[in-house]
Amino acid sequence: MNKKLTLGRVGSLLAISSTYLFLYVPIVVLLVFSFNTARFPAPWSGFTLEWYRELFRSTYLWKAFNNSLIVATSSAMISLSAGVGLIFYAYQGGRIRKYLGIFYGNLVIPETLLAVSLLTFFTLIHIPLGLGTLILAHSVLGLGFVIPLLYARYKELDHTLTEVSLDLGASPLQTFFRVILPLMRSTLMTTALLVFILSFDDFVLSYFCAGSSAQTLSLYILSMIRTSVSPVVNALSTVLLFLSSAFALLFFSIKTRGRIL
Repeated sequence: MNKKLTLGRVGSLLAISSTYLFLYVPIVVLLVFSFNTARFPAPWSGFTLEWYRELFRSTYLWKAFNNSLIVATSSAMISLSAGVGLIFYAYQGGRIRKYLGIFYGNLVIPETLLAVSLLTFFTLIHIPLGLGTLILAHSVLGLGFVIPLLYARYKELDHTLTEVSLDLGASPLQTFFRVILPLMRSTLMTTALLVFILSFDDFVLSYFCAGSSAQTLSLYILSMIRTSVSPVVNALSTVLLFLSSAFALLFFSIKTRGRIL
């Protein structure tokens, strides 16, 4: 019996280790070879920072980065504002539970189908493709995360606090902005950060809804690797890895702090 348990633990440990190696060894290889003097793929030949210098000299790359930043920030603000508006509607007595399925649809249907549908819609009403359509598309995707998360947090609130606020003479609008929203602060911040990361990294919606006038970072990377894998891509991926890790740490720290408070 003990041998079976030991073999089972060893097998589980091997399976978990193999999974983590499969996931993270390529990332480590990418990080290491971003400092290689030879072009990728090639054996290690020496340490250099040339690819990072070339990365920060690229004006087209930083323009694409700026576009991604604008789209991610705008879509996070729009989807969060729409989410707060619907929560206010629920606070006024509106029943938004029956409408939640509309927003869950963004998570269930394939993103390619959503992208093609939005592209068809923009073409049908003659909206030129660009940053504007890309912001709208990412906002639609963000609503699938914002509305369910905010509504779930709203249902968990102690609503006796709002009753006390109203009894003390505050208006419904004052109660919402001074009592309800502060209680949902950590959820608002984590949801906005989540939508920002999803929008910043998104490729499918960008590919279909950006058009030829706007290029995001994901589209720029695609154009870089169409002919060959440039070492600058490794350097860019390393920088994005550290940025994504910082955002993830910020996300989980806010979420943990929200549980404590």
